[in-house]
Amino acid sequence: MFHVKSLISHIPKCVLVTRFPIHSSHSRGCTAVSQRQARQTRNMSDSKNSQDGEHQRSAKLSHLPLSTSGPLECALKGTVLLNHPYFNKGSAFTKEERRDFALHGLLPQRIQTLEQQAQRAYEQYCNQPNDLAKNTFMTSMKEQNEVLFYRLLYDHLEEMFSVVYTPTEGEAIQNYSRLFRKPEGVFLNINDMDHVKPDLAQWGKAEDIDYIVVTDGEEILGIGDQGCGGILISVAKLVLMTICGGIHPNRVLPVVLDCGTDNEELLKDDLYLGLRQKRTRGEKYDEFVETFVKAARELYPKAYIHFEDFGLDNARRLLERYRPKIPCFNDDVQGTGCVTLAAIMAGLHISKQKLSDIRLVVFGAGTAGVGIADHVRDAIAADADISPEEAGKQIWLIDKPGLLTTKSNSLVDAQKKYAKSHDDWADKKTDLLGVIKEVKPHVLIGTSTKPKSFTEEVVREMAKHVERPIILPLSNPTKLHEAMPEDLLNWTDGKALVATGSPFDPVKGPWGKDGKEIEIQVAECNNSVVFPGIGLGSVLSRANRVTDKMLMAASKGVAEMGPALKDNTAPLLPGVDVVRDVSVRVARRVILAAMEEGVVEEKDVPAKEEDLDEWIREQMWDPKYRPLKYVEGEKASRGAKGDLRVLGNPNDMD
Repeated sequence: MFHVKSLISHIPKCVLVTRFPIHSSHSRGCTAVSQRQARQTRNMSDSKNSQDGEHQRSAKLSHLPLSTSGPLECALKGTVLLNHPYFNKGSAFTKEERRDFALHGLLPQRIQTLEQQAQRAYEQYCNQPNDLAKNTFMTSMKEQNEVLFYRLLYDHLEEMFSVVYTPTEGEAIQNYSRLFRKPEGVFLNINDMDHVKPDLAQWGKAEDIDYIVVTDGEEILGIGDQGCGGILISVAKLVLMTICGGIHPNRVLPVVLDCGTDNEELLKDDLYLGLRQKRTRGEKYDEFVETFVKAARELYPKAYIHFEDFGLDNARRLLERYRPKIPCFNDDVQGTGCVTLAAIMAGLHISKQKLSDIRLVVFGAGTAGVGIADHVRDAIAADADISPEEAGKQIWLIDKPGLLTTKSNSLVDAQKKYAKSHDDWADKKTDLLGVIKEVKPHVLIGTSTKPKSFTEEVVREMAKHVERPIILPLSNPTKLHEAMPEDLLNWTDGKALVATGSPFDPVKGPWGKDGKEIEIQVAECNNSVVFPGIGLGSVLSRANRVTDKMLMAASKGVAEMGPALKDNTAPLLPGVDVVRDVSVRVARRVILAAMEEGVVEEKDVPAKEEDLDEWIREQMWDPKYRPLKYVEGEKASRGAKGDLRVLGNPNDMD
């Protein structure tokens, strides 16, 4: 069965003019000024997150529980303060802070800005010999100074994305037991279920944790079973939640459920750190997951649970079990569907068609393909005011044997609802070309990992019947794409509306007025423009569930910000360079939908959109140094004492 595990892929490094000399031959691609910084500067004048806006918000919204305005209370001093990554400013502590927090003699004399620190850190980053070393460098920085880590990543997000996430994070996960230096997160043992709750309880009080990412390590980033090394995917996903969605980094919890591993290389490796046993499945596995979910909900009742990189057999099954009961999300199943639906919505805006009228063919009926089908089906149903079953008739799934029909072998439940009548197709060709000829789809999606399967004949056949065909080859990596954007545009005379699973360069062709050459930018279906906003909106509103309407609202939020809505040569979707603004829009849409659904538990959530945006931004954590205000220990909050997410803290063991 064709299967796509992740649609977030490698983002190429930006090559720009440097402000300082880089002498190392291995620093190619690193720059002192990134595209992200340039865009940030250009957008500053009209951004609601400008300095003036921050000052205005601080006056009326500083009372909010997650407010980021004003000074940060701190009860730590001296080397204890310097060793706390959340409070540490390194050389940027002010003269007053050095006096008040007993830092004299512990730091060099010169006081620097965060910008100067970030410039030095970037030079150090560029001098790392390879991407894995850069990944390790960033991990070390995060353990020393979180603000500086996130500021560096924020300034160079497009360049560094592939280093802190896929594909380099996959390499770090594969080498977890050999690179291991310092543990981060919670390691739960399927053979010791009695300790699940006590182990989780060490990380805080009920009000301390907002976001939990949990994995069982079975299907990591397309590289398969990585056992306990999967903890790094939970850590990496939370980094994206902070940098893209503003979730506070000291209020998150990465978790791995160690169920063993079926990876023979790990089982034979004497240095492997996880359980040296075959992966446990069946009843005991389900009991383990249930024990974790129950404990997490009892200990951290406000926390949102994000299931990440579970195996094909468990991902959808667990999501369907828990989403009616708790606020939870699976990016592989839901995030992929949401961002793809957003691309379709943006394409339909250009083609001037209604969602309710489209016919969709999905080539590759694995987790991603079926997840996309589900989201599009639900959106069609809502748009046309029909049942999901009726909307499903407008969607055709194709897998290795061909079109899924009622006679197809080994259909899972998720696929059965899309199976077409065998009798209706008994005398018709059920391969991709045959289905295209019969169905005449408006939208063609590839999640097959079968390279070049969208042939010229297939694409030209589709373009015969649709003026602006929406074609989304989403398989990763690039070598597995169903088609290259350049070919798709050439075969359709520039009329295809294209988004891909990996980044591609713009395509030039004679498709403008009177044959004028124009450049068309290709969108990337990157989950990172959607799942952070969904999580942010759910956390801030304290939604007790994540409903289908909330997910559909998220897709609309992303589609609304598609550059192609203003310029049809621009990408269908926004990129990671504006992801914070996209997350605000998505969070707003998610919260409004949650209010309509009656699942919001936070009191006094603004009902007006303009007030809601301010309310959201005020509670998003930003990578900037806030002034520290010293408070005496007995008067200090747990946060001021640095007790949040401190393992084994006696204050958390009462």
